Amino acid sequence: LYFWLFLGIFLAALLGNGLVITAIICDHRLHTPMYFFLLNLSLLDLGCISTTVPKAMVNSLWHTRAISYTGCSAQLFSLVFLISAEYSLLTVMAYDRCVAICHPLHYGTLLGSRACVYMSAAAWASGFLNAVLHTANTFSIPLCKGNAIDQFFCEIPQIFKISCSHSYLREAGLVAVSACLVFLCFVFIFLSYVQIFRVVLRIPSEQGLHKAFSFCLPHMTVVFLFVSTVIFEHLKPNSISSPSLDLMVAILYSVVPPAVNPLIYSMRNQELKKAF
Repeated sequence: LYFWLFLGIFLAALLGNGLVITAIICDHRLHTPMYFFLLNLSLLDLGCISTTVPKAMVNSLWHTRAISYTGCSAQLFSLVFLISAEYSLLTVMAYDRCVAICHPLHYGTLLGSRACVYMSAAAWASGFLNAVLHTANTFSIPLCKGNAIDQFFCEIPQIFKISCSHSYLREAGLVAVSACLVFLCFVFIFLSYVQIFRVVLRIPSEQGLHKAFSFCLPHMTVVFLFVSTVIFEHLKPNSISSPSLDLMVAILYSVVPPAVNPLIYSMRNQELKKAF
């Protein structure tokens, strides 16, 4: 059951993100800042879902739950790197939409090709730095409570559970700092969309109003789901932790966004539909 469920989700994410990437690369009309960021988002989504789901599918098919220590550290590093970079990119995309709608005459100046490359590179670099810090801290903790984790991939909260109780405070502090940064980025995204809605509500055209809302609301929904589940999973007390709850939350932040992002960003986008 797990194998077929994960296979369906993985193939949907592979197809959706692959189509978005191909369309943006092949259609010169989509060589704009918004689609450049969307291309980066699709690449991160493909990497994110490929880090966890294929290994879980193999384990389900062969009735095993084993992963090597090196494989676990590589999986954790890749996942933290890709998720952190994706969240930074979602913040950049919110800024892109804010400038496009609120300051359209300055769009070409504020978001030129060089600025777009710099912002994307900063998103990837911040994810890499975050992953290095978390992976180094997490795997420097002595593991003294066995080697079994109740999850279908290696993640920081599950490794905490098998570590010595007095040894993980440094990494717990780093997680708390990261959670604060995530929350600040969410506030920035929220304020960007508040500004967008203020401008959009003054638009006399009902078609323009509908187009702006149809783009902004799904994006905000994905960002809220992403942020709330990541923060909940990493900061929830052990007293309310359970294998079924941990599994559901992990799927919501690591598997669902890569699968639904292509639908959200292309379903009502006429330019992408024509490119397809």
